[in-house]
Amino acid sequence: TRACAFCNVSTGIPKPLDPDEPARAAEATATLGLSHVVVTSVDRDDLDDGGAAHFAAVIRAIRARAPKTSIEVLTPDFLRKAGAAEVVVAAKPDVFNHNLETVPSLYLTVRPGARYFNSIRLLQQVKEIDPTMFTKSGIMVGLGETRNEILQVMDDLRAADVDFLTIGQYLQPTRKHHPVARFLTPDEFKSLETIAYAKGFLMVSASPLTRSSHHAGDDFRRLQAARAGRR
Repeated sequence: TRACAFCNVSTGIPKPLDPDEPARAAEATATLGLSHVVVTSVDRDDLDDGGAAHFAAVIRAIRARAPKTSIEVLTPDFLRKAGAAEVVVAAKPDVFNHNLETVPSLYLTVRPGARYFNSIRLLQQVKEIDPTMFTKSGIMVGLGETRNEILQVMDDLRAADVDFLTIGQYLQPTRKHHPVARFLTPDEFKSLETIAYAKGFLMVSASPLTRSSHHAGDDFRRLQAARAGRR
């Protein structure tokens, strides 16, 4: 996995893919009676396709075993992995999520191995391949970004036709991680939410405790209702 200055994930080469994992994920989904699942992973730069085929295999296995379960994928950026987005989208997840995490000016210190416009392009590609698929992205604030930079991220995501935006407060996991520059007030989060809706997002979740996959099932149903309400 690539270095990350704010997430509490070790950097290194992950274990080889487990070919039995898709079946186990599908069995667990069915056994637990889950109505919505989020499938995610660390960056798999060690794989030629960045893990796209494994994502697709998990999606197909869950569809076969639990056809009523909605599926959200939270993918890496597939940096320099040509064709990866097409493989995942072809498996038909209900929501394709990839988080920008922060504003462009902080990528060098916060996401040194990532490229902001590659992430924007990934989300844009998903909509180009399947315009009906919901797309989602999020950022953590409090890392030192300015308000205008947040608004620019909103504009970039809307230019890529992203449907759902999450904005949460960064909390420093250890003293070795990126420090918190400041804590935003609830009123500031409410203001960002209002602006994001005005810019055209179908769904916005903005609060100190908002996290990308928290309440994902409830949010998916709200997302469906929001799209239906615009027709």
